Amino acid sequence: MSSNQFERATALIDAANAEDPNAVSDGGQRHPKELLYARRMSDMLERYRPDADELMQLAVRAQHIQRWKSPRDAYPMNRQGYHKWRSDLYRFHADTATGLLQQAGYPDSAIERVKLAVGKRALKTNPDTQLVEDVAALVFIEHYMQDFAARHPGYDEEKWLKIIRRTWDKMTQQGQAFALSGALELPQALVPLIRKAIEK
Repeated sequence: MSSNQFERATALIDAANAEDPNAVSDGGQRHPKELLYARRMSDMLERYRPDADELMQLAVRAQHIQRWKSPRDAYPMNRQGYHKWRSDLYRFHADTATGLLQQAGYPDSAIERVKLAVGKRALKTNPDTQLVEDVAALVFIEHYMQDFAARHPGYDEEKWLKIIRRTWDKMTQQGQAFALSGALELPQALVPLIRKAIEK
């Protein structure tokens, strides 16, 4: 595997996410939503696991590849519909990432490793998949949890404790320790709830 392949694959992932018609603000500038998310994932990986190899760097960056193409409201708005959406979404992300890595010239063995991680296969037993999950949870806590709270003002404390615990339980002990180490910018308004949720 060469640096040219990695640079090509990264550029292809970013170009795909730059097509996102949904824009969000960050630092006073507007960005395609999934392109910003992908960059935040890469930034978090660099902070959390700077030793991660290039295939995991690509898997993390492709975690939400073109997510807008599989909207939640295209499925029934019930538990069964949600699980079907998630299952199809993981497959869509994995297949899309596979196509881009093929274009970049990666061998099948490398692509399969990324595909398994992006597709969230063998969570808790595949360390690559768990690494992507750790990074995604850390990014959610730092960048999206506060906004999620603002969009759901009707949630009571018990609902929030459940959401936080669910996010927390997705992470390894290493990820949890990183979240509490001071390296993560916790949403200050939610810190008391976060601490309450993770108390044993």
